[in-house]
Amino acid sequence: MKNTIGSSVTRVEDARLLTGQGQYIDDVGTPRNTAHAAIVRSTYPHAIIKSINVSEALLVPGVKGVITGKDIQPFLNPFSVGVSAPVKYYPIAIDKVRYVGEPVAVVIAKDRYIAEDAAELVKVKYEMLSPIVDIEKAMQEDAPILHENVGSNIANHRSFHYGEVTKAFAEADQIIKHKFHFPKYSATPVETYGIIAQYENSTDKYTIHANFHGPFIIQSVMAGALKIPSNKLRIIVPKDIGGSYGIKAGTFPYMVLLAVASRILGCPVKWIEDRQEHLAASSSGTDRVTYIEAAVRQDGKVLGLKMKMIDNVGAYIRAPEPACLYRTHANTTGAYDVPNLQIDGYVVMTNKLPTGLIRGYGGQELYFPLERIMQMVAFKLGLDPAEVIEKNLIKSDQFPYKTASGGIYDSGNYEKAFQLALDTGQYKEFRLKQAEARSKGKIFGVGLACIVEPSGSNMGYITIALTPEERAGSLPKSGCTEAATVSMDPMGCVNVRISTAPTGQGHETVAAQIVADVLQIPADQINVVAELDTSTSPWSIASGSYSSRFASLGSSAVYLAAQKVRKKILQIGAHHLKVPEEDLILENGSIISKKYPSKKWTLKRAAGSAHWNPLSLPEGMQPGIYETYYYTAKIAEPPDENELINSSITYGFVADLVTVEIDPDTGEVTILDYVTIHDAGKLLNPMIVDGQIFGGLVHGLGGALYEELAYDEKGQFLTGSFMDYLCPTAPEIPNITIKHIETPSPVTPLGAKGLGEGNTMSAPAAIANAVSDALKPYGVTIDTLPLSPDKIWKLLSEQKVTNT
Repeated sequence: MKNTIGSSVTRVEDARLLTGQGQYIDDVGTPRNTAHAAIVRSTYPHAIIKSINVSEALLVPGVKGVITGKDIQPFLNPFSVGVSAPVKYYPIAIDKVRYVGEPVAVVIAKDRYIAEDAAELVKVKYEMLSPIVDIEKAMQEDAPILHENVGSNIANHRSFHYGEVTKAFAEADQIIKHKFHFPKYSATPVETYGIIAQYENSTDKYTIHANFHGPFIIQSVMAGALKIPSNKLRIIVPKDIGGSYGIKAGTFPYMVLLAVASRILGCPVKWIEDRQEHLAASSSGTDRVTYIEAAVRQDGKVLGLKMKMIDNVGAYIRAPEPACLYRTHANTTGAYDVPNLQIDGYVVMTNKLPTGLIRGYGGQELYFPLERIMQMVAFKLGLDPAEVIEKNLIKSDQFPYKTASGGIYDSGNYEKAFQLALDTGQYKEFRLKQAEARSKGKIFGVGLACIVEPSGSNMGYITIALTPEERAGSLPKSGCTEAATVSMDPMGCVNVRISTAPTGQGHETVAAQIVADVLQIPADQINVVAELDTSTSPWSIASGSYSSRFASLGSSAVYLAAQKVRKKILQIGAHHLKVPEEDLILENGSIISKKYPSKKWTLKRAAGSAHWNPLSLPEGMQPGIYETYYYTAKIAEPPDENELINSSITYGFVADLVTVEIDPDTGEVTILDYVTIHDAGKLLNPMIVDGQIFGGLVHGLGGALYEELAYDEKGQFLTGSFMDYLCPTAPEIPNITIKHIETPSPVTPLGAKGLGEGNTMSAPAAIANAVSDALKPYGVTIDTLPLSPDKIWKLLSEQKVTNT
């Protein structure tokens, strides 16, 4: 049978999704007597709650109850956090609100309509406090303090020195430095948050259905907050989730909130988030201020980097933060051979929506200043940006490459991929067109970006937020475990159970491809179960859908579980056919002897004997065919005493080339062409791969040109609807050319690396470089996003006034 791994097999999920048979959270059947919730939210960014009057709301027919922070506090502990600062975070405000949109009360009624009407009758009296939204101002000693018990708005601060930074800067011909600001933006999946929570008094157990893409470490965080053993918290995730892009990790505070509401009122509770709630109060990536300095030789070689990164995590640092700051720690120097690195990292709290996972989390914030400074090096030295990139790229003979901060880049040929980007995008030809266009008054620009895409997070990376002394006081954290189960029933039919909580990436299809190849049966004979149930599914502390971990980790667990099934089948066949196991192969649903082809047995017969006739099995073999494999990579070690950490398992590569034209009268940026080259090791399904790349690129395009969760200086939220929070739609998508090279990973059994987040990380930097290149004759420097027409127009206008 022909192998299907590496083929563009049509997605098995699409048949049900395109015919309206998907099972999303709102399609899950509700238990008897389920009530519905509406959440009352703060309209103030920073205030003391003086009183909450719920009397009028309780009089509305159909209302079952109204719950406030004081009601839930006896049932909960504050959520645990990954830093030493004693930040107390509950899923609802207790005595003080710290951002616009923070829950202050939950109205529970027999239907959502009644609950919404009653919510308008809840009267909350506030005492206003001074808000703070600016990242750097929040660090000042006289700034308003969000958490008095912490005593500062700085939740975490770590400094790292790798190599000989002082020497590198002393020997440099030039030191080029700049300050950059990356905006706070989100993801806008078609399906918003959804939860059905039920407390069972007889067992003291919580069962929660949610479109949560965990469970990973958050299941333990939730159980701790609910004051219960972890096996008393059952989380069930439906097989279909209408997109996440990381954002649905942020469902967990609401899962706990609704769980306690169910306990207090004695009935199941359902809540489906609306779009305005999602924008104002779900989650987002961090906005970050970065001060970056590059020590460079006159030929463009970067000798060392200093980076001061200040992340704004919003009103509370909540799990899994400070992930955005530390997830990319190992790849801080990106695709460049820079042996000397200094990092000064801060995590700061302000009166904004709390942050969490988002597609590419940490990557877009890192690569925006890193790729911008590489272009600035070129401009300062009078070199072509492509020349500076080529000078600094890690060379193919350096792999596996160890970064200054401890990352182990498993494989790659960055020079080849970058040259393919230059050739495909006709870089030299565009430079000639650009010169001609400028002579006619047009504003053309070309931008480049080369980034490393980490995938499969090492769970030890989060502990880099702690000092070595703090880490020594607890159990070391490491690994990247993912689990899968492959089973064969008495009729020889195959079921596969995965725990990666897919949100549209096609995990079912690829899992079926892998098992089909291993067992040599048609993929349409394999049923993949993608529903996650923490009480019955195989999972571990790392399981879930984030960090592009399916290709590197999920697929590995499926492959190795299938290999266990294959071995057992061959052992059964060898026993019955009386031939050595190594003489047997699987082919077209049969076990066949290579030496004596007439000796064969069907998989169905082998499976039948394992179930129907266990006494016929080889001595010591257990009945049935049900194999689970927990996969982790050996290179996912804890941070060492020198603060080195390989924070991800595999590292792909992305090279982008984008060309733009800017309208001088309006400031509008038009993307003329976009070329992106990817090396993600072995591609498991190229069609799915390209679909993920398109999605990631559009998300990055949004962050570059349109999207920002904006607040005014008083902490009021300004972008609460799609009238103000602009997302790219079909007409805004440029011409995109995708090409691949494949350097298989030696770390994973299939040679695959994760992808799908790469262009979310690279596009903001590449587009900013293109705009900066276009505006170079005008003396304009791009150091913040998004590049909206009004922002570009103001920059051009200011420069014209200055020149005048």
